[in-house]
Amino acid sequence: MSESSLLPIHKQIYEKLRQNISEGIFNEGDILPSENHLCQIHHTTRPTVRKALERLSVEGYITRKQGKGSIVTKTPGSIDLFSFSGSIPSIQQKNLTTKIIKGPEFLKCETAFSFMLSTKEKDHGFLYLERLRLINNAPIFFDVTMIPNINLPHLTQKSFENKSLFDLLRTNYQIEVNGGEQKLLAITADERLQKVFNVKQGHPILQLNQKIATNLPNFYFYSQVFCNTENYTLYGTF
Repeated sequence: MSESSLLPIHKQIYEKLRQNISEGIFNEGDILPSENHLCQIHHTTRPTVRKALERLSVEGYITRKQGKGSIVTKTPGSIDLFSFSGSIPSIQQKNLTTKIIKGPEFLKCETAFSFMLSTKEKDHGFLYLERLRLINNAPIFFDVTMIPNINLPHLTQKSFENKSLFDLLRTNYQIEVNGGEQKLLAITADERLQKVFNVKQGHPILQLNQKIATNLPNFYFYSQVFCNTENYTLYGTF
């Protein structure tokens, strides 16, 4: 039995439609199949289908208009800060790649990117991961992520190559992002970032320190993201 088949029906429908939008099967302006059609395909009821569509609407993937249906509205040419992998119709999966720089490996620490940690987080430690995201082979994001080492069996055995961390946590562990706190800094590239992004000294970089809340009580993960925004606009709901 596949992992996706273990999800509730409305989440299976959401995941499938989200994937279709991410991969460009449905592009901006396209109309998704009708509720009746989705009911027939997935052998379920309209309230279940509507639950999936409502989530897509809240996340900005579609706009629902009475009499017209569900219209794909993802903005091309932008990068979603919460779905780095394949969330934009204009940038197909084949053009967005991920290089694992380090990890995942176990780490204990007292703070996470200037955010204070709970005693439980300090005691259990984190899984530490560094990744470089490239679009058309140009490095755009360098992100460092710390995931609490709490009730995540076999996480280190999962493949992070060309994958969205949020998708992986959602589909494998039912952990979903529902908010958070972030600090934005305008910096210039130091020696490490100059090498990572292949830019000159003094090149402007956007740094985001994030404490990301989930649907699990007191379960947060932490991220430090460096963005070379020269050619891309960033957006995201938080």
